[in-house]
Amino acid sequence: MEKLSYKLETFEGPLDLLLHLITKNKLDICEIQIADLLDQYMAQINAMQEADMDIASEFLEMAARLVYMKSVSLLPKHEEIEALKRELTGQLLEYQECKQVAALLAERFSFNIIVRKPMEIEPDKSYKRHHKPKEILEAYLAAAGRGKRFVPPSPQVFSGIVTHRIVSVTSQIVYVLRRLWKTHSLEYSSLFAEKTDKSDRVATFLAVLELVKGKRIRVEGEGDTAMVNLLDGGERHWKSKRSEEP
Repeated sequence: MEKLSYKLETFEGPLDLLLHLITKNKLDICEIQIADLLDQYMAQINAMQEADMDIASEFLEMAARLVYMKSVSLLPKHEEIEALKRELTGQLLEYQECKQVAALLAERFSFNIIVRKPMEIEPDKSYKRHHKPKEILEAYLAAAGRGKRFVPPSPQVFSGIVTHRIVSVTSQIVYVLRRLWKTHSLEYSSLFAEKTDKSDRVATFLAVLELVKGKRIRVEGEGDTAMVNLLDGGERHWKSKRSEEP
């Protein structure tokens, strides 16, 4: 390396000084010679001390780091020195990139400007990308599926289980006999005219079957003209039930 002619400058830190030495001597930042770089670095530190410049502790810390790296490089095994050199090279490359970006920003901005409050700009929220219909469908199905996993089920989901009204067949047998007690005969469809609930209708139908099976009523005809007639056995049974009531 050529001998330094000292023209002392102000450095922002030890990395800034190292980068200055590497640039001045046209060295490859990825192929750093620790011994030569240490000599250059210590010469600069000594020059700063002779000029009665205050040296920050971080400069002395970097000097100790370079001395350690030189000592390790003298050992037979060089695994550690390679790792230390890679770490220092990475820091120098990052610092060099930061300096370049800072220089670009300095060219674009200056302090001789007028500052005003930012204007309120209405953001453009329109989606400007284009997708195939199949992609939109798949995205919708995926989003809907994920949403359903986290949304608790609504009460209507359990309405058929929890709020389902149980209607006994026995109660509908009493209902049919009560309808036939005075008239002895009525239209089959009239038994279901007031039954809006599915359970009521099923229980009433089963009640009619039980009464027919027990020969207490008889269903005659078909369709809307079918008639339900009360038999003598059914009437006697109904009267006996009435007499048992308090």
